[in-house]
Amino acid sequence: MIQARSLFLTALMVVTAALAGTAAAGERFITVASTTSTRNSGLYDHLLPMFTAKSGIKVRVVAVGTGQAIRLARAGDADVLLVHHRAGEEKFVADGYGVERFDLMYNDFVLVGPAADPAGIKSGKDVAQALKRLTGAGAVFVSRGDDSGTHRKELTLWKSAGVDPSRASGKWYREAGAGMGATLNTASAMAGHTLSDRGTWLNFRNKGDLAILVEGDKRMFNPYGVIAVNPAKHPHVKAADAQAFIDWLISADGQRAIAAYTINGQPAFFPSARPTN
Repeated sequence: MIQARSLFLTALMVVTAALAGTAAAGERFITVASTTSTRNSGLYDHLLPMFTAKSGIKVRVVAVGTGQAIRLARAGDADVLLVHHRAGEEKFVADGYGVERFDLMYNDFVLVGPAADPAGIKSGKDVAQALKRLTGAGAVFVSRGDDSGTHRKELTLWKSAGVDPSRASGKWYREAGAGMGATLNTASAMAGHTLSDRGTWLNFRNKGDLAILVEGDKRMFNPYGVIAVNPAKHPHVKAADAQAFIDWLISADGQRAIAAYTINGQPAFFPSARPTN
């Protein structure tokens, strides 16, 4: 009797799992390879329910550094790429992996550090000069070190300052190899400096003694683009639903939704697409 009951329960579990798998297989969804900054800012929690309610298409976000997101999309492991490294995005399309790049939105980067500002860089608008001062002071700088869009921007800014921070790796220059939130946590714990996108910074709740020290340099402009993965390269991608998502994002409705997202009353992103309707 006990054995029969056990067999029945086992069979029931198998059937339940099979039904769940069938339901999951029948679910209409797309996968977006995305930079972590859009997720960390809370933007997706704001946008995606609107799109799903309108289209019936769910969106699964794989949030990683921009470099990794591009590699996922190149491998066909996503239907849409949404990142913030224009050169990388344009190469993705030029190499045939993306259909077309669309401007989506922008914000900017900020250089944050201890509010006491031991290196004396506060309120400056020349980020290269600020980085030179940090170098001269041997002030701790925490790099994401993860080939993200933020990391790539950071390296560009160091280059504009004429500094090779890798020479100080493990000393005042620390490479976290982590996302933006974890890097900010490390900077806070070490009373260090780091470069952050503004959206993540606004949504970051563990600021501790960190404050924005440098902002407003035009070199800290941070544009985001969105691209459908090319079905000619990867026939299995959900091209129609991917394009439906992009069309909504760049439409007047999608752009208004982006503009409406604020954190503590401050805009996290500014729409930049040319609305299609």
